[in-house]
Amino acid sequence: MKIVVDIYGGDHSPHELVKGSVMALEQNKEISLVLVGNQAEIEDLLKQEKYDADRVEFVDAQDVITCHDVPTMAIRSKKESSLVKALERTKEDPECIGMVSAGSTGAVLTGALLRIGRIRGISRPALAPVLPTLTGGHTLLIDCGANVDCKPNMLEQFALMGSAYMTAVYGIENPRVGLLCNGTEDEKGNQLVKETFPLLKQLPINFVGNMEARDITTGEYDVVVADGFAGNVALKASEGIATTMLKMIKNEIYSSFKTKIAGKLLKPSFDKIRGLLDYNQNGGAPFIGVEKLVIKSHGSSKAKSICGSIMQVVEMHKSDLIGKIKASLEQVKTEE
Repeated sequence: MKIVVDIYGGDHSPHELVKGSVMALEQNKEISLVLVGNQAEIEDLLKQEKYDADRVEFVDAQDVITCHDVPTMAIRSKKESSLVKALERTKEDPECIGMVSAGSTGAVLTGALLRIGRIRGISRPALAPVLPTLTGGHTLLIDCGANVDCKPNMLEQFALMGSAYMTAVYGIENPRVGLLCNGTEDEKGNQLVKETFPLLKQLPINFVGNMEARDITTGEYDVVVADGFAGNVALKASEGIATTMLKMIKNEIYSSFKTKIAGKLLKPSFDKIRGLLDYNQNGGAPFIGVEKLVIKSHGSSKAKSICGSIMQVVEMHKSDLIGKIKASLEQVKTEE
């Protein structure tokens, strides 16, 4: 299994991306990696690591796409950038099963769409992070920002892809699919939700109806379907509330000598909770609906998260995610 890694995407490139790649090589002996970026710098960093050189290839790229670049223009003009070259290698090499990048979200998603291409029958691919739940399980939020303006048929396809993902990757036989709304009643929602609701009811999936944002992580849903705008707002709000709560608890703990002692005893538990709340801790968000497997890691990802992202590509490949999405599309004819 060959996986491409954009070494110059992200806030901590190239050193953390190189470390994460080495960790992945050590963790899974079946994979080989194509590291894309300034080859001289990457090789210099690798001198500090122990790794199997026979399982590493390089693609030299002297340019970098930044978060300040306009995504579409950058993909078309910065042909020598690490991201564009990573996308091209992923597309053109039949041995490459997918790629990982922590670069500009807009550029990664635009590039994957333009350079790799979408699965036939899919109108628009979707970014879909996996979130932890109160019951110890996982919920897939699809979409969370790739498509801010959606049509009902797009959400219909998100539901199919999300259901296929949770079955393929997590082994959930009949994933519970909810439609993000401002209420649980069937008649609630804006025009988009109201038009999408009957479409989801007719799909061969376990659609359980409208749901509210506060229930995303309760464990009552396996897939949450949303347009990219609402999904992104829900995700960022959840992140903000979690961060605020942890800071409030920390401030309270440091408010007196007694609470400091209690806080020291509870620190391992707080650290565990912090890890569970960080959906980037074990990888990134899959960009579902393109012809190759693409993981968008968080821009601030460090080595552990990059390694996790590479392992995500492995798991999605082993579970034949793309094949299962194509099979689900064949069951239902949706508009492109």
